[in-house]
Amino acid sequence: MSVILSTVLLALFAPIAAQGIKPGQLTDFVTFGDSYTDIVNVGDGGIAWPVYAAGYANLTLHPFAKSGGTCSNLLTPRPFPSIFESQLPAYFNASLNLNPKRTLYTQWIGTNDVGVYSLLTGSNAASIVDVTECMIEWVKVLYKSGARNFLLQNMIPLQTTILYAPDSYPNKFFNTERNTTEWAVSIRELVLSGNKLSQLMLQDLAPTLPGAHIGIFDSHSLFQDMFDNPAKYLNGTAPLNVTGAVLSCVFPLNSDEGTCTQVDGTDRDSYLWWDELHPSEQADRIVAREIAKTMSGQGSQWETWIS
Repeated sequence: MSVILSTVLLALFAPIAAQGIKPGQLTDFVTFGDSYTDIVNVGDGGIAWPVYAAGYANLTLHPFAKSGGTCSNLLTPRPFPSIFESQLPAYFNASLNLNPKRTLYTQWIGTNDVGVYSLLTGSNAASIVDVTECMIEWVKVLYKSGARNFLLQNMIPLQTTILYAPDSYPNKFFNTERNTTEWAVSIRELVLSGNKLSQLMLQDLAPTLPGAHIGIFDSHSLFQDMFDNPAKYLNGTAPLNVTGAVLSCVFPLNSDEGTCTQVDGTDRDSYLWWDELHPSEQADRIVAREIAKTMSGQGSQWETWIS
């Protein structure tokens, strides 16, 4: 077979790359998730990323994410509003009457599902497969209701947060004895497995949903890059810091009272983390900037469209 013919055949049968959001396409976006996305009980000590993103992309925000949430309390029970038992019902009860072609639905969930008092600590009978299937079911439910544009933000490298770092200390999220090295290794495996499973499940789901546009925002790679190359992202007036927190609370073992220190002013923007678990406001500005690029049709290096 000639080189020219081989090239033509490869071009004809090569998979067509999925198209992302077109410039000017969107007018609205709807958020689901946990404290990483909640705009009321804000996890970053300032303004949540969806508010920034709505401003950057000039879109109307419809926020349903709630602090402490998981995908489903039937799988990973917690006394907080989960996506399936609280956030989705709130969305449907709101009767927003949004234009499906001009609305993007985002989901950023998993931190509470896989972490402390859940999969990591064996606090329920769920598996990482169960949790990931739940995340994918969110797409199916919204698709049946008429939604067509979906962006799933995968889990960040949680072992880089202070709570799950190998050299972690007792804090407000967990203040009893633990093997911090084991936690770091285990949470890393849970996150990597969950992210890969969600990618594979979405690739399997996409052909069954005609007209759907499904994308993945690679929060994991973005936060790893922020951790590895902070000078590209952090711009505060203090030395750059990816291992400490703006608000740090050190607890004695088994104590309910800790000693807290807080960084103020423009020094805060030198930090990757707000506290032992949550990204800082500056980190969230970066998330907002990149997702705004996606929503405005400019494209972000961290987005991949499956369909």
